[in-house]
Amino acid sequence: MTDRYRPNVTVACVVHCDGHFLMVKELIESQVRWNQPAGHLEANESLVQACRRELFEETGLDLEPEKLIGIYQFSAKQNLAFLRFTFLVELESMPVPCPQDAQIQHACWLSLDELNACRDQHRSILVTQSVQDYLKGKASPLDLLNADLLQIATPSKA
Repeated sequence: MTDRYRPNVTVACVVHCDGHFLMVKELIESQVRWNQPAGHLEANESLVQACRRELFEETGLDLEPEKLIGIYQFSAKQNLAFLRFTFLVELESMPVPCPQDAQIQHACWLSLDELNACRDQHRSILVTQSVQDYLKGKASPLDLLNADLLQIATPSKA
């Protein structure tokens, strides 16, 4: 019997303000990597809750996702795959980020040119893809997602 395919479920958020994107810098396997605020879905939390939590942990900002940019399947290695839900927050001003997670070295606002200039340091191709999809206007309402059945249902008496 072969092992069942189990991709990692992750969330990420494109945070945009006046032509700039909020990015986080982390050290992964001794190399600098840039990413949108992102992380893994935890037990008993909705995708939107996971996005809010990761945004706060990695930037110190309490922001509410507004839309879903896309759902991406990504294979990083032969035995490492991801199902990434990427959300959107658009702001009118750029608050100063203050990461709460010790693994985040720095969080800052980068212009599109600055983001493209460090493309070889992006955590994955999904960083660029998410921004490109945002710039193309790809976004869906959050009611596309349904977490109503997140809690284990009690057996009904028929």
